[in-house]
Amino acid sequence: MSSLLEAAQSAGDDADALYDAFLEWATDQGISLYPAQDEAAMELAAGNNVILATPTGTGKSLVALAAHAIAIGRGGRTYYTAPIKALVSEKFFSLVETFGAENVGMVTGDSSVNSDAPIVCCTAEILANLALREGEDADVDQVVMDEFHYYGDRDRGWAWQIPLLLLPRAQFLLMSATLGDTTDIQDDLTRRTGRTTSLVAGAERPVPLHFSYEKKPAHEVVEELLQDREVPVYVVHFSQAAAMERAQALASINITTREQRDEIAAALGDFRFTTNFGKTLSRLVRAGIGVHHAGMLPRYRRLVETLAQKGLLRVICGTDTLGVGINVPIRTVLITELSKYDGSRMRRLGAREFHQIAGRAGRAGYDPYGNVVVLAPEHEIENAQALAKAGDDPKKLKKVKKKQAPKGFVSWSEQSFENIIAAEPEALSPRMQMTSAMLINIIARGGDVFENVRSLVFDNHQPKKEQYALARRALAIFRTLRDAELIEVTPAGEIRLFLDLQPNFALNQPLSPFALAALELLDPEDGEGGAGTGHYALDVVSVIESTLDDPRQILSQQQFKARGEAVGAMKRDGIEYDERMELLEAITHPKPLEELLTQAYETFASSQPWIRDFALAPKSVVRDMYERAMSFAEFVQWYQLGRSEGLVLRYLSDAYRTIRQTVPPEARTPELDDIVEWLGEMVRQVDSSLVDEWETLMAGLDDDGTPVVPPAPPSVVMNKRAFTVLVRNAMFRRVQLAALENDDELEQLDPDADWPGALDDYYDEHEDILTGAAARSPQLCEITEGRDVWRVEQTIDDPAGNHDWRIRAEVDLEASADEGEAVLRVTEVVRL
Repeated sequence: MSSLLEAAQSAGDDADALYDAFLEWATDQGISLYPAQDEAAMELAAGNNVILATPTGTGKSLVALAAHAIAIGRGGRTYYTAPIKALVSEKFFSLVETFGAENVGMVTGDSSVNSDAPIVCCTAEILANLALREGEDADVDQVVMDEFHYYGDRDRGWAWQIPLLLLPRAQFLLMSATLGDTTDIQDDLTRRTGRTTSLVAGAERPVPLHFSYEKKPAHEVVEELLQDREVPVYVVHFSQAAAMERAQALASINITTREQRDEIAAALGDFRFTTNFGKTLSRLVRAGIGVHHAGMLPRYRRLVETLAQKGLLRVICGTDTLGVGINVPIRTVLITELSKYDGSRMRRLGAREFHQIAGRAGRAGYDPYGNVVVLAPEHEIENAQALAKAGDDPKKLKKVKKKQAPKGFVSWSEQSFENIIAAEPEALSPRMQMTSAMLINIIARGGDVFENVRSLVFDNHQPKKEQYALARRALAIFRTLRDAELIEVTPAGEIRLFLDLQPNFALNQPLSPFALAALELLDPEDGEGGAGTGHYALDVVSVIESTLDDPRQILSQQQFKARGEAVGAMKRDGIEYDERMELLEAITHPKPLEELLTQAYETFASSQPWIRDFALAPKSVVRDMYERAMSFAEFVQWYQLGRSEGLVLRYLSDAYRTIRQTVPPEARTPELDDIVEWLGEMVRQVDSSLVDEWETLMAGLDDDGTPVVPPAPPSVVMNKRAFTVLVRNAMFRRVQLAALENDDELEQLDPDADWPGALDDYYDEHEDILTGAAARSPQLCEITEGRDVWRVEQTIDDPAGNHDWRIRAEVDLEASADEGEAVLRVTEVVRL
C-alpha cells in the first residue's frame, strides 16, 4: 500500500493519473467515495476551481485531502486556510499524519512551524496579507478555503475575498455546508483565474436527518434519548455559562453504566486536571458527560473530543462553536433555543447558523440517521406541562394560567422551526475594507502601485457605492503616509516606501515596531528619575502587554474586583453613596505606564501613521499575576474566571511568544529572563504549547491510529530556572498574605505552621510587612537544593530593616513534578 504522497508524486501532472492515484489510495484505506466527493476530485484533477457546497457529513475534508495531493503531485505549493487557530492546528496535525511532518507547515499569526513546506496551514488573514504583499507572484499554486461562509463575516470577510482577487495563478477549493447562491463568485473566479469553476452542491446527506420539536424540559428529553439509544447527544447552548449549568444539572441523571465508567477511567489514565474547572470536568466526564466551549483550556477541549471519538461520552453540553470544523461524532443535536444574543441584540437564528449546527447530527458509517431536536421556549414548555397536568378536566383547564414570554424575549414556535428547516442559507454578502497596513503591503509589492490599488478598490465583489468609499479611504491613507514621509512619489510617478518592513509585517503583532521604540524609553538600571515604575523587567512586560488584543473577560473581572475593593474602602472612609458611584466610574482595570505609553504612541504615530490601524491597549495580566505571586489556578480563582480558562491561557501564551519574539537581546536582563522562563513554563504546565505538540506529534497516536488523551507536559522540575521562580513566587505569596494578615488563607496553605501565633508575635514588634520590589528580591529568598527536597528560607522585609524574621519551607520535588507547580510546605515562621 503506497502513501498518498508517493502516489501523487508518481502521477505527476497527468490529470487522469492524479485522479486514479487518489481513488486507489482511498480504496486502499477502505473509503468508498460519495458521488459529490468523486465529482469534486475529478474537477480538481482536471485543474478546475471547485466550490463544494455539500451538507455537513458528506466528507469535505477528504476532498481537501485530494486537492492537496493533486497540488503536490504537480509540484505545486498548496495553502489550507480556516477562520480559527484551533481548526488550523487540528488540520495541521491531520495532514502531518497523511503527508509527513516535513511536508506540512503552519502559520497562525503568533506561531510558525515549517513555514516553507509544500503544504501550509494558516488562518485566512495570513494568506490575505501574503496576497497583498506579493500579488500574482506569490508562491501559491492552490488554495483550500474551509468554512468559506466567513466570506460574509462583517469584520473578517475581507480576508476571504482578497485571495480570490489577487491570486490569479492559484486553483481554488472553497468549502462550506451553508453558502447560498454562489453564481457571482463562480463567474468572477473563472474570469480571474482562467479556470472553469465548478459548483458541486445539492448532494444528499449520506445520513438523513430527522427533525422534532419538543415541549418538554431538557432533562426529560435527554433521558428519553438515552433510553432510546439516540446517543451521543450534543446539547447546544448560546452561552458558556448555560452549557456548564446544563452539564451539572444532567449529572443527577444516570448517564452511564458501571462498565462504561470503568472504560472512561481507563482512557483518562493519568490525565492531569489541574484547575478548579478541571476538577469539575473530571467529575462530569467520569459520569459520561462532556463540556465543550471556546473558554475551556485547549487540552480540556481536546480531551472531550478524544473521549467522544472513542464513543465514551453519551452527552456533551456546549456552545454552537462545535459547528466550526471540529471532528466530534454526534448522533443527536439538541438545540435549546432558536434565538441568541449576537453581541448587540437578541435575534432568531438565521438559516445558515441553524443548518451549521443541525448538520453535526448523524455519523457516516455509524448512524442510519441523525436527530435534530429543538426545545420550545421555556414558557411554552411550562404551559404545555400545566395543560397536560389538568388533563381533560374542564375546571382544571379553566384554572390554568398561561405564562407569557419574558419582556424583550425573542420567541420562536413550531412553525418558525419548520420554516427554518426548509429555508436555504442566506446569500453571502461580500465584505471589504482598506487599512494603512493593507496599503503599505501593496506598495511594498512594487510595480504599478496606483494600478494595483485602483484594481483592488474598483475590481472587487463590493457594490459600486462601497467601491467609491474604499477608493476615498485609500486616497486618505495615501496622503497621510506621504505627509509622514513614509512613502515617496518619484518624478517618474513611482510610489515607493521609505521604511524597511519586517518580513512578518501585519502578520504577527502589528504594534511590535512601536513596542521596540517604547522599550528604548526605559532604563534597565532603574535609575532615579527614569521613565517607568522603577521595575524595568515588569515595565518591559507592560509595554508588550499594551500591544496585545484585550482579553475582555479578564479585564472586566479585574475592573469588577477593583471596584469592589474601592467600595469597601470608601464605605470605611464614610463617603456617601452618590459620591461613591461617581468615583467608581473612574476605576477601571489596571493600566501600568498608561500615560507614558499613550504619549509614546502619539509620537510614534506622527511619523508612522499606519500604526493607528491598531489600537494601543495598556493592561496588566501577566504583570498582575506576577506581582500577586499567583499560580494560574490561583489567578483564575481570584478573578472568578473558571469559564474562561482557555482565554486566560491563550492570552498568557500570546504574551510569552510576543515577549520572546519582540524584545531584542540588548534589552533583556536576568530578571526579565526569569519572568519569561516562569511564564513559558507556567503555560506549558497548564497546556503544552504548539511547538511541544508538534515535536511530540508521533507519540500522539495509539497503535491502531486512534487519538489518545493529551500527554502530560515535561516535568516542571526539569526547567530549573522557571521552577526557581515558581518557588520564590510561592514563598512571596505567603509574605503578601501575611502582610494582609490573612490568617485563614495562610492556614489553608500551611495548616501546621501556626501562622496566627507567628503573626501575633511579629506584629508585636513591627507595624507592617513590606511587599515592594525590594521585598521580593532573590537575595531575600535563599534556596538550598537537595535531590528530593529543596529547603527555602524567605526573609521578611520589615520596616526597621532588621531582617530577623524568616519563613522556612520544604519543596517536595516529586509532588511538584506530579502537580506541575511548586508544592511546598512551610515548616516554621521564626524570629532569629
